Amino acid sequence: MSKIIRTRKPSVLPYYAAALAFVVLCAVLPIYKLWALLVALGMAVLAFAGAKKVCPPRVVETEVPFHTGVDDVDAMLTEMQKQLDTLHALNEALPDPQLSAAMSRMEKAGRSIVETVEAAPAKAKQVRRFANYYLPDAVNVLQQYAKLAKQGVRGENAASIRAEVERNASSIATAFENQLDALYAAESMDLSADLTVLQNMLKGQGL
Repeated sequence: MSKIIRTRKPSVLPYYAAALAFVVLCAVLPIYKLWALLVALGMAVLAFAGAKKVCPPRVVETEVPFHTGVDDVDAMLTEMQKQLDTLHALNEALPDPQLSAAMSRMEKAGRSIVETVEAAPAKAKQVRRFANYYLPDAVNVLQQYAKLAKQGVRGENAASIRAEVERNASSIATAFENQLDALYAAESMDLSADLTVLQNMLKGQGL
């Protein structure tokens, strides 16, 4: 998903050349006279223009995770990707197959949401709450679960928390998938309308 952004940065050498020309001329000309000052300034401008032709701007390449053209959307997608990477790492570390399957569904839906918003940044407003609350909260719960599992805590409270997470993981995954499905609600309605029009046209033609 990373993008290469190319920016042009002007060289500083033309400014140095202009300054150097001005200083040298100030040293050899009677700069207190108006004509001398004008000559020094004119030569500095010529030095700047000449150096600018010789020293073109540098092209600087910067790799960024996302580049939708909207800074806050890029920031949101970057944070979502970090959360999903954390979810993936947690899934790799947890052995429970049922929980792992639910986490895989969460990650798949989450990454599809990221890809959808990256392709259509206008949809970002539809996933703000998901990105800011639901996804990080789900990852936080699973991190706490993983911590308890790693520490081997066997108390009644810990067991209750683990059981509750395992019981609700599938529901959380379904909520992620519903959020993804909601992004395509408008497209689904448009497609349904187009299909209806097409069916009516075909019936009108006796086909």
